[in-house]
Amino acid sequence: MKIRLNRVNLESTTDISPETLKSIYTTMLRIRRFEEKVAELLAEPSEIICPVHLYIGQEAVAAGVCANLRNDDYVFSTHRSHGHYIAKGGDIKTLMAELYGKATGCSKGRGGSMHLASPDKGFPGSSAIVGGTVPLAVGAALASSIKGKDTVAVAFFGDGAVNEGVWYESLNFASLKKLPVIFVCENNLYSTHMPVSACLVNTYIYKKAEAFCMPGVRVDGNNVIEVYQAAKKAIEQARRGEGPTLIECMTYRWRGHVGPNDDLDKGLRSQEELEYWMDRCPVEALEEFLLKHKILSKAENIQIDKELNKEIETAVTFARQSPYPEENELLNNIFKDR
Repeated sequence: MKIRLNRVNLESTTDISPETLKSIYTTMLRIRRFEEKVAELLAEPSEIICPVHLYIGQEAVAAGVCANLRNDDYVFSTHRSHGHYIAKGGDIKTLMAELYGKATGCSKGRGGSMHLASPDKGFPGSSAIVGGTVPLAVGAALASSIKGKDTVAVAFFGDGAVNEGVWYESLNFASLKKLPVIFVCENNLYSTHMPVSACLVNTYIYKKAEAFCMPGVRVDGNNVIEVYQAAKKAIEQARRGEGPTLIECMTYRWRGHVGPNDDLDKGLRSQEELEYWMDRCPVEALEEFLLKHKILSKAENIQIDKELNKEIETAVTFARQSPYPEENELLNNIFKDR
């Protein structure tokens, strides 16, 4: 399945400030550089050994959505959670330490790649259960509504989650109660190793919103401007008490379902398909746009990349030097201390 993408263009940026665009670009590049480093470390037998689902290729979705959120808004993530964690402002050092299973990790070394948490940044946690965090986002939105707050909850999920019954229950309840929750589907065309067309009779996921009387929109998930604008509209509506929105972002993961490889050896996708999507890199598309319209200079771009690489190397050093959890602390941090 091929989705023809439109390149980012100047016409769609009239309401986005240069500062915001540069901030979004930095977030996208931070995610990309972090994931590339993790991929390198996964190839080393003595480094990261926990299962890791890389976010390379999907950076525009997390960055575009989270750029519209406040610190007190909530993000609920999936097994492919690094990008969401970083885009919501999670600490890079504690993220890296968590991948190493260290006590200084964001989940105290107990969660690994698929179970990240940063409550102080509005990131209560991610889960490996497909569709499992969708109702949690609805619950957070219900709490905001009951308390009379204008905080918003975002549920990120993949196209595979649409096969889960709880997904439909969550959309129904959220729409019924007009809750401030945004459902963001990252449709990367594959549910683990199965093409989405092999498990969904109707692959237009955004149209399922019609059954629940809520807005549904499909955007180019590699065009961060489209993602940002769709999320901005949905979040503003939610804050005004107008209920939820379903946003389907068409995107593509460059690496395999899990691990640093590309899965081409499994015969699940072709080299041509992978190259098609790599040619439409969301990070490069925004970089080219910012340079072309002089929103970002070449010198600034080089400096940003240099600083991010330094930041990530510092995180690796921190993780390597951090201690593992003590055995006698195994049952600590299970319940919140009163």
